[in-house]
Amino acid sequence: MPDSPLTHSIPAPGGVKLHCLEWKACADEAPVVFLHGGGAHAHWWAHLIDGLAYRGPRFGLDFRGHGDSDFPEEREVGAFNVDLEAMLDWLGREDVHLIGHSMGAAVAFDHASRFEATRSVVLIDMARGSQRGSGRRARLALALRRTYATREEAVERFRFLPESSHADETLRLAIARKSIRQEPDERFGYKFDPAWFGLPSRPRPDPTDVACPVLLVRGGDSLLLSQDAAEALVAALPHGSLAVVPDAGHQVAVDQPKRLLEAIADFVTRNGL
Repeated sequence: MPDSPLTHSIPAPGGVKLHCLEWKACADEAPVVFLHGGGAHAHWWAHLIDGLAYRGPRFGLDFRGHGDSDFPEEREVGAFNVDLEAMLDWLGREDVHLIGHSMGAAVAFDHASRFEATRSVVLIDMARGSQRGSGRRARLALALRRTYATREEAVERFRFLPESSHADETLRLAIARKSIRQEPDERFGYKFDPAWFGLPSRPRPDPTDVACPVLLVRGGDSLLLSQDAAEALVAALPHGSLAVVPDAGHQVAVDQPKRLLEAIADFVTRNGL
């Protein structure tokens, strides 16, 4: 794991405060912004930081309703896109590299289709062509959001969804310990608001609007991104490429972090990033 990151509080529209982590690197290079999936948070990326091929400073954003960001009562379609734009306003630059997983990948993809200054995008197992019912099962499991009598029990019961069969136990514990918060009733639950999962998605952007290099990473065993859908999306992108990580499901960064970093390093080298 890298050294402890800096923490920042970022203002967003509606009076929302967003939590952000910063891992220092070469400040003269374009920043890298990590965007987590549904039910996750910025600390899920910490084990990748030291091995990342990009040279710029690395930031991990907690979307609203996740992690240590505010949990507003009002929930609007497209709010996570607003969060990313608020963060880039805070950074004072748009020429960033975006790395997103699942829901975060969809946000990154949408952003790159609307902002030409985006330098590159890595989309990790962005759901398309999923096996029937697989995405719904994961959403239902997250929506249950059980609570536990003790912090220790919540850590012990923490699981990745969809379930990961390759996760290292040390990594699971490290992420689990950053995922717990005490509820008003003094029980312990996980740092996400399941009400966000019931909102409809924004319309999918036109892939031809994404001008920057794009790497789509598929877990070889993923049930949420099919091989056919991955190949079709890459073919539609002006500068797209596909990497399939074997022995990984939807949680590629957890199942095979070393192979994921190798795929990103190859992408960075090939595109001179």
